[in-house]
Amino acid sequence: MRAVVLLLLEVNLACAGTHSLKYFFTAVSGDIDFPEFTIVGLVDEEQFIYFDSNMKKVVPKTEWMKQKEGADYWDTQSQLAAGTHQVFRNNIQVAKEKFNHSTGVHTFQLTYGCEWDDQTGATDGFRQEGYDGEDFMSLDLKEMRWISPVQQGFSTQNKWNNNRAYLEGRKHYFSTECIEWLQKYVEYRKSSLEKTVSPQVSLLQKSSSSSVSCHATGFYPSGVTISWMRNGQEHHTDVDLSETLPNEDRTFQKTSTITVTPDELKKNQYSCVVKHQGETIRKIQTEKEIRTNRGERKYLFGFETLVFATSGILSMHNQLVTLQRERKT
Repeated sequence: MRAVVLLLLEVNLACAGTHSLKYFFTAVSGDIDFPEFTIVGLVDEEQFIYFDSNMKKVVPKTEWMKQKEGADYWDTQSQLAAGTHQVFRNNIQVAKEKFNHSTGVHTFQLTYGCEWDDQTGATDGFRQEGYDGEDFMSLDLKEMRWISPVQQGFSTQNKWNNNRAYLEGRKHYFSTECIEWLQKYVEYRKSSLEKTVSPQVSLLQKSSSSSVSCHATGFYPSGVTISWMRNGQEHHTDVDLSETLPNEDRTFQKTSTITVTPDELKKNQYSCVVKHQGETIRKIQTEKEIRTNRGERKYLFGFETLVFATSGILSMHNQLVTLQRERKT
């Protein structure tokens, strides 16, 4: 991995049996208009906590964390995060001195975490640090040693490798403490993962002469099939099936679009069939069932919200890239 990049653009569910806990810390120095320090935590690739130096508190990003942890937990985590913010302020200054940087925008990033296979019991961990988008230091847990790919990190590498107590502490954290926290959070998350939510299905059309979309949204888990029937027979001609997309609330949406002429629609009966977790929903393509412009706009909201949210992250990243390019020119 060439860099620790804090771009979390989608929600993915972990493979059966394998679970992960990951944290991303990012400190930024220079003339910026966004938080100089952020923390993002993920369980099975789902963001569950967030902290930044502007809001000065750790907040839950999932309903299961809101329900399972009380005020004491969030107060403690916020105090720890505030202390870590000060540590990273120092870290980025030390890194700037090592690289002989005195002006411009610079970043210091840390990612670490652990994995646990609930079938085999196998565990693993990782820790990597980066400066200005390049690897600076990593921990090899198998060899129990720190490794730096750049000369500026050699002195820190040697210092940490000679500190056996520090190495043993890291080994204990990744093999025991991190796994215990992961197992705790997985148990918290279990109830929400096991729930089944049925899709809401709508037929959408911009105008009487345009294609018709069968849109299923709000369903969980993500496995769903959408097919078209013509006079009771499966129909595959002029059908376009989209990818399954995540909604903000961790449910999913999927669309299948069919192109038929108004004349064909009058002469034949077309219907959309959605199957999810043993449930079958059928929508017959009639004037009563089809929603036009105003209804179509409504179903797009979940996707548009996702796009706007990720655009904000991309905008922040692009600002960093632009400022760093300006520094180098």
